[in-house]
Amino acid sequence: MDDYAQLHPGAFAARTPDRPAVIMANGGRVISFSEYEALSNQCAHLLRQLGLVRGDRLAIFMENHPLYLPLTWGGMRAGLRVTAIATHLSAAEIDYILDDSAARALFTSAAKANIAGTLVAATVAPAARFMLDGSIAGFGDLDQALAAQPITPIADQSEGVEMLYSSGTTGRPKGVKKVLPELPFGEPANWHREMMALYGVDENAIYLSPAPLYHAAPLMFNIRNNRFGGTSVIMEKFDAEQALALIEKYKITHSQWVPTHFIRMLRLAAEIRGKYDLSSHKVAVHAAAPCPIDVKRQMIEWWGPIIREYYAGSEGNGYVAIDSHHWLQRPGSVGKALIGTLRICDEDGAEVPTGTPGTVYFEGGPVFDYHNDPEKTAQSRHPKGWSTLGDVGYVDADGYLFLTDRRAFTIISGGVNIYPQECENLLTGHPRVMDAAVIGVPNAEFGEEVKAVVQPVDMGDANADLEAELMAYCRQHLSHVKCPRTIDFVEKLPRQENGKLYKQKLRDTYWVGHANQIV
Repeated sequence: MDDYAQLHPGAFAARTPDRPAVIMANGGRVISFSEYEALSNQCAHLLRQLGLVRGDRLAIFMENHPLYLPLTWGGMRAGLRVTAIATHLSAAEIDYILDDSAARALFTSAAKANIAGTLVAATVAPAARFMLDGSIAGFGDLDQALAAQPITPIADQSEGVEMLYSSGTTGRPKGVKKVLPELPFGEPANWHREMMALYGVDENAIYLSPAPLYHAAPLMFNIRNNRFGGTSVIMEKFDAEQALALIEKYKITHSQWVPTHFIRMLRLAAEIRGKYDLSSHKVAVHAAAPCPIDVKRQMIEWWGPIIREYYAGSEGNGYVAIDSHHWLQRPGSVGKALIGTLRICDEDGAEVPTGTPGTVYFEGGPVFDYHNDPEKTAQSRHPKGWSTLGDVGYVDADGYLFLTDRRAFTIISGGVNIYPQECENLLTGHPRVMDAAVIGVPNAEFGEEVKAVVQPVDMGDANADLEAELMAYCRQHLSHVKCPRTIDFVEKLPRQENGKLYKQKLRDTYWVGHANQIV
């Protein structure tokens, strides 16, 4: 296979060397495809010089940096497992991931020096710790180290893979260990080809990425966008109006969001929302967290039927997707399975009838393990070998999946299973609510009762009158058993930048001194 038949940034560096592969939103720094190719080759050479071989681990801990994607691809073209580490973690949490993954090299940046300088990084040799944009004691200068390496490919290129850690929203982070690809270098997996074809991503794509690159979806969608020839426009930090301005400025064709982004953009004044030309925008993908029906409907009314949703996880064991047309026919659905076959099962593992909620399993999807955790791996498996992300949902007669909640967050009150997502979606749609979480808290009679924790639009409204208004609002639209018995107000919910809520952390504050039976 010659370079022009391969799908990776080097093929496009040969064809269109000066075309942008990466554009940074603030400051506009551009990484061309030729520079991207050179940097990733230099990275691969450096990793080999450090003694890393196929299957070893490279850890990256940095902000949305111009070199994030070239360095990630450099590790992958060296056949490594690349672990991107969240920037909001504490030193102890980062050290846990470094130790658990057995990382043999660590790349960070001067912007993260305060935390990086306190790391133990027991598995990483001192010579394999590097920092961009300057260095501190204990770290080599990564810019200089890369510049000293050849810009041509290493002799033993092979396809690597990401090894990302779960967000820890239901407990300690789990490393998702996938099988290393055995395809020849330059050949993406068939399902990657199918995914890019589904969204029409090719060398004409200009992809806006508003989220942190350490998350699975932003990282891997950008890597695949680049290897299929697309340009990635990276926002250092999400800003609702700036996102719209970038769509106009760069004639964005593709983008990916979480519901929180949608909510923030919808809260912009009408004159700001109508100020920018969004006509280039062809595909707006969203995932990662449940999207309230009213929010999604408003986005489709505003942007048109370009909104595409998918349901998947870092585990990569299945893929469910839906477009605007089919979603409008089945509001709330996340779509039909494109990778793997859906199986919905009860607590005993028996498949349940159509329309009945149960644990969502994928049959026949890609295989994964939770690194160093055979117990969690076993918990994710059905006796027939199917795998689950731990979510609860049901399928309709046409095979469309509707999610109800994470299994771990099901509230059991008086023996009745209550799925919080429905109430959360309802509350988030209230005009005086910015964000909401619904959790189970201790109740002496029923075991648990339903509580809402609400982030109001105006914290000055956080009083008994708003609590009464929201409780009445819930009872007007939902069965009373699903409605909160009490509401607490907070200035900000513990939500990640990818939209996922640290619900376990929130619940733990209410279970101090109680036996928490839901993990």
